[in-house]
Amino acid sequence: MMNWIELTTEEQKESLKALSAEKPVLVFKHSPRCSISMMAYNRMEQMAGNNEAAFYLVDVLKSRPISMQIAEEYQVHHESPQALLIVNGECVYDESHSGILPAELKEEIKEWRTKMAANSN
Repeated sequence: MMNWIELTTEEQKESLKALSAEKPVLVFKHSPRCSISMMAYNRMEQMAGNNEAAFYLVDVLKSRPISMQIAEEYQVHHESPQALLIVNGECVYDESHSGILPAELKEEIKEWRTKMAANSN
C-alpha cells in the first residue's frame, strides 16, 4: 500500500516545496470519480515502498483550490490524473492520464536523487 500524504492545505503545499530541496516530491492529482484516474492511481500503487521521494496525493474533488494553485504555481495545465515531480521548488516532470507510468517515474526520481546528491557535495 502506498504511503500517501494527503495534500489539503496551503501550508502543506509550501512545506512540500521546501522538502523538494532535500529530496524529490511527487504530487499525484487524482479524481476518485474518474475511471482513468482510478487506473492511474492503481498503477501508482506500484511505487509503494519507494523511499527516494515524498509522495503527496491531491483529491481534486475535495481539494480543488489546492489543485488549481499547484497548476498555477508550477505552470502546468490542470489535469486529473496528473503526476508532477517537484525538485528544488520547480516542476521538473509532469505527465497525465495514461502517460503516468510508474517505471518512468521511478527512473526520473532516481535520476533527480543522483543529481541532488552530486550538487550537495
